[in-house]
Amino acid sequence: MFEHVDAYPGDPILTLNENFQKDPRQEKINLSIGIYFDDDGRLPVMKAVREAEAAMLADLGPKPYLPMAGLAPYRDAVQALVFGEASAARREDRIATVQTLGGSGALKIGADFLKRYFPQAQVWVSDPTWENHRFIFERAGFSVNTYPYYDDATGGLKFDAMLAAIDALPPRSIVVLHACCHNPTGVDLSEAQWEQLIPVLQKRELLPFVDMAYQGFGSSLDEDAFAVRELARRDVPMLVANSFSKNFSLYGERCGALSVLCADAAEAQRVVGQLTSAVRSNYSNPPTHGAKIVTKVLTSPALNQMWRDELAAMCRRIAGMRVAIHERLSRHIGGQALSRYIEQRGMFTYTGLDADQVDRLREQHGVYILRSGRMCVAGLNERNVGPVADAISKVLVKPA
Repeated sequence: MFEHVDAYPGDPILTLNENFQKDPRQEKINLSIGIYFDDDGRLPVMKAVREAEAAMLADLGPKPYLPMAGLAPYRDAVQALVFGEASAARREDRIATVQTLGGSGALKIGADFLKRYFPQAQVWVSDPTWENHRFIFERAGFSVNTYPYYDDATGGLKFDAMLAAIDALPPRSIVVLHACCHNPTGVDLSEAQWEQLIPVLQKRELLPFVDMAYQGFGSSLDEDAFAVRELARRDVPMLVANSFSKNFSLYGERCGALSVLCADAAEAQRVVGQLTSAVRSNYSNPPTHGAKIVTKVLTSPALNQMWRDELAAMCRRIAGMRVAIHERLSRHIGGQALSRYIEQRGMFTYTGLDADQVDRLREQHGVYILRSGRMCVAGLNERNVGPVADAISKVLVKPA
C-alpha cells in the first residue's frame, strides 16, 4: 500500500542536531539549532516563568479544552505585546488574534486561511529565508518565489534590489517579512528602510505576512516590533505570526499566535471566525499550560517587569558574544567581512563560510553550524568562543 512513499530526507537543522548528539567528542560545540543557551551552555528557566508556573501548580484544577481560538486573556496579552498597549487598532477591536502551536502553527493557520480567500495569490519570501517558510506555504498549495535580500559580498542587505522587486509584484501578492532578527542571516531592515518599504506595500496592494519569532532578541521588545506597529499605524492589512519559544524559553510548550489587522471590528470578527475554522481542521484547539504561564507573566506587573529584565539581559549576552567572536577572529583574519558579526542582529549570523568549510569545521574541529554558513550566536559562551574563532580561522585557510 505504501511502497510509493519516498524517504524523508530530514530537516537540515534537526538532523544536524541529532548528528551532534551522536558525536562522541567531548569538545564538540553545537551552534546549529536556534535555541538560546546561557553562559554555562544550559537552556535557561527564566525566573518569571518559574514563579508563574509554581503559582499555577499550587492551584491545580480541571483541564478542559480551550476554545478553538485559544485562551482569551492570552490573546489580549499577545495583542498588547505585539501591537503596543496604546495601539489604536487594538482599542478599536480591529485585530483578529488566535492562539497557535508556536510560530510554525501561526504560519500554517495563516497559510490555510490565505489559500482559501486569496487562491490565485503567490507567496514571496526573502532569499534566503527560514526553510520552513517555503515548506509551509507550498504544502498549503501556494507557489513560493523569492525576492533579493542577503548580499554575500558584504554580509548586509540588498535593499535597493529588494525594494525594486517588491515594487514589481502583482497586487495581492503575499510577502513574507521578518520583523527582526532575520533567520537565517541576522540582517534586518533599519527603521528608515521600513519607512521606505511600507508605502510600496500599500501602493502595490500587497499583503504582508510578518514573522516575529524573536521579539526582544534584537534591540528591545518595542524596537523589535517597529515594523508591525508602523504597518498598523498606517492601516496596512497584514498577518503577524509571533512566538514565545525563544523570548520565554518555552520551546516545548508551543506558545504562539496569529494576528490579522482588519479594517473594522466586524471584519475582524469574521476573520477570527475563519481562523478558528482553520484551527479546527488542523488540531481543534490549542494546549493550556504554556498559554497560562505566558498570560500570568504578561498580565502580572511584577512578573512582567522581571521577565523584561531577564530578556534584556539575554539580549545583551548575545550582543556581547558577537563582540567577543569578532574580537577573537580579528586576531587571525582581516577585512571588512568580519563586521557582519557585530552588524547583524539576533540569534543568528551568516558567517560567510561555504559548505566545504562548514564540513571541515564539523569534521576536523567538532563545531556544528548549518551548511549555509548560519551560526547560532546564542550558543556561544566565554569558554567556547575562543575555540570557535580558532576553528573558523583554520578552515578559512584553503587546504593544500
